[in-house]
Amino acid sequence: MPRRITYKILLFYIVLGVAFLCETNGQTTTINSGWQFSEDKTTWQTVNIPHTWNQDDAFDDEPGYRRGLGYYQKQVFISSDAKENSHYLKFNAVNQEATVFINGQEIGNHKGGYTAFNFNISEFINYDAYNVIEVTVDNSHNVDIPPLDADFTFYGGIYRDVELITLPKQHFSLEDFASDGFYINYPRVSEEQAQIEVTAILNNMASIKEKTELQFTLLDAEGRIVNSHTEKLKLQAERSEEFKIQLPEVKSPKLWSPENPYLYQLKLVLQDKDGKILDSKTTNIGFRWVSVDPDKGFYLNGKPIKLIGVNRHQDYEGYGNAVPIALQKKDIELIKDMGSNVIRFAHYPHARELYDLCDQLGILVWTEIPVINIVTDSEAYFETSTNMQKEHIKQYYNFPSVVMFGYMNEIFIRLVFNNKLTDQERQDLKKASVKLATQLEDVTRELAPNHITVMAGHLNDVYNETGIADLPMIFGWNLYFGWYDKDIPDLGIFLDEQHKHYPKRSMLLSEYGPGADVRIFTKTPKKFDFSTDYQAKLHQSYYKQITERPYMTGMTAWNYADFGSEFRGDAIPHVNQKGLVQYNRTPKDIYYWYKSVLNDEQPFVHIATDFLKGLTLFEDDSYAIQIVSNQEEGIVYLNGKKQADVRFENGVVTVEMPFINGINHIKLVSETISEEKTVKVLKLDALDFKNFKRFGINIGAHFYFNDEERDITFAPDQAYKNGWYGYLDGTPYGMTTDKNQGLPHDIKNSTSEPLFQTLLEGCTAYKVDIPDGNYKVDLFFVEPQIKSIENIYNLSNRKEDSNQKKRVIDVLINNNAIEKQFNLAIAYPQKYGVTLTSEVEIKNDKGLTISLQPIEGRPVISGVLIEKIN
Repeated sequence: MPRRITYKILLFYIVLGVAFLCETNGQTTTINSGWQFSEDKTTWQTVNIPHTWNQDDAFDDEPGYRRGLGYYQKQVFISSDAKENSHYLKFNAVNQEATVFINGQEIGNHKGGYTAFNFNISEFINYDAYNVIEVTVDNSHNVDIPPLDADFTFYGGIYRDVELITLPKQHFSLEDFASDGFYINYPRVSEEQAQIEVTAILNNMASIKEKTELQFTLLDAEGRIVNSHTEKLKLQAERSEEFKIQLPEVKSPKLWSPENPYLYQLKLVLQDKDGKILDSKTTNIGFRWVSVDPDKGFYLNGKPIKLIGVNRHQDYEGYGNAVPIALQKKDIELIKDMGSNVIRFAHYPHARELYDLCDQLGILVWTEIPVINIVTDSEAYFETSTNMQKEHIKQYYNFPSVVMFGYMNEIFIRLVFNNKLTDQERQDLKKASVKLATQLEDVTRELAPNHITVMAGHLNDVYNETGIADLPMIFGWNLYFGWYDKDIPDLGIFLDEQHKHYPKRSMLLSEYGPGADVRIFTKTPKKFDFSTDYQAKLHQSYYKQITERPYMTGMTAWNYADFGSEFRGDAIPHVNQKGLVQYNRTPKDIYYWYKSVLNDEQPFVHIATDFLKGLTLFEDDSYAIQIVSNQEEGIVYLNGKKQADVRFENGVVTVEMPFINGINHIKLVSETISEEKTVKVLKLDALDFKNFKRFGINIGAHFYFNDEERDITFAPDQAYKNGWYGYLDGTPYGMTTDKNQGLPHDIKNSTSEPLFQTLLEGCTAYKVDIPDGNYKVDLFFVEPQIKSIENIYNLSNRKEDSNQKKRVIDVLINNNAIEKQFNLAIAYPQKYGVTLTSEVEIKNDKGLTISLQPIEGRPVISGVLIEKIN
């Protein structure tokens, strides 16, 4: 943790020690270390960039997270040797508004938290002295800065690199929306020839004209010179000028694609009349062209390609959005290894280094700005949004992997779910949204020719009614059939209807997927239960439905990784768990399934039992497991005996396993590869506590829950069965055919949400048939009616009772009272997970009976854990 400093300010003097020689082309220095940070300008701490002040409070039990001001300071020494040069201070991203000062003078303000910006600081510098850089950062809600509202956390801070850039008077412009100062276009690309056109913006900050040469050298992937070109230019004094230059044609170019991401390198060198280098740039060149057809889908280099990949958010467990770039690069490598050929950087521009990696690995990119959920009908909001898109396009334009520029996501979702809006307000909001979308579409088409424009909407006909869905070249549907809406097969029905009614519109499935917690598994996966089994069921069906429809351009799963969303009350609070990998990037089983159908470079098999921990089976029960593979067939063995000949369809096969008590060995053998896994199973003929000491039941739930907090897996609930366990009355709280979570809320003082979130209501008697002896019994409770923060993303037909009723009960075990007048709402005024513990002696073969005697209201209970003492 950073060291806190209680006196007013401590500034670390970082001496850059830059001595500029006339034959060099300047210097870029990353100044990430040794910043001072304060929330109040009184108490300071030393931090390094990237930094956010929300990495902890966005995940605690208190609702909300700090949105406000943060103050950064740093001193840098600049030598007088650099006095004749131009100096820029560049911030690669600050969330969300930054005001920058040099030596006490304000030099500029930037709005928007996901694009780079820079300022020319030459006139503010003190040479041969330390210069104080101060940055005031504000991540407060601001109605004029998107995003206004979204299902992710808006972490505050300077979370990407800060650079001090020093250049000669003549250089590539840094002032065209913080771009590289040049843009690569491809007027003609085919298998026979390719043409490169460079638009260069050159600055001459000197007071006299200067003769220069701009040299271009194109290298192939092996570093050999393909061609070169020199352009003689006369730069006017104190001006920034734009030059368009056609480079020699490339014969028989090697085309860039996901299968063969062949990259050329173009070097641009600006020299003075004496041949001394003033400035230089290098960029990837990937020869490719794209198009889209509403009936046949997406085309790359004239050939159809089904786009299948993921969305990605940039945050990471333990870091918030201040993630080391090495970790972020591993994301892209994992995405490519899964077999993805496309990535949607959602819902904002990500670090430029990742786009470069997409160039190298061969991943097509949809990149977008965060105009999400709702717009503000103000001149300031429109201006900020437009500037944001200009920055976005100009800063990310030259990456060959970037084929789609987007600008809106689910822009009507707040309108749809806000019942307080008047009809007039709804109409005004629709008009404003379409107006802004039209402006952004026009800007994108103007600035990004030869790219595809995109936006995404949610399941509502308002996108069709307003005509907004027909603005972009591809409209993305964010569809959650089988999760928030209807059932899994309804996806194809909806898409077919849309294609029929809007035959000229190209579509992409831009978001889909259920939440999934690797601690939850079940024999009976149900909608909205957060089980990994339901995640497999939905994804496998969606893939089949999309690949069967040639008119669909593709699909991008939501999401590559679990990500922070502070207000969520999912199985892991403050985290959206729809990821194919966990928040710490450990793959879930579904990641391996995608690899089985997308990556055929080498034989692959995965037995999906990594998270099958603490499985309990009774009598002759078996348990079905999935095996995923890119092979056609194989043989499954269990404990050395052949279990089944299997044939993989859609990359998967499901096999019933008659596990034995103890360690079970599973093996899959195919013609080219084999895989082995072990699973530890507790196989019971009775609840006799002979070969186990603890037994837990997840009351009100149909799934197993591996509770890391208590180091036990709770078994699913059931109606009472003689000789076993179960409820004699009561119904699962909050459960419907569409929703099987119970309570979509954070349970305070616990990390075991799936234990507490499911509960029985109206249960007055619960029996567990255990033998005589002494036991410790833990009973788990939570009050379900305490109101929580609204979550528009977890809608259901059930509404919380605003007129909360009292719930008072007596809790007895075998007729012995362990808690009288038990009132959760009074004793625990927030959603606390409560444990009542008692030692119980069982005698006369009576077993264990839990009685919940109602005094007022209906009893509730979430679970029971029984431990044999002797």
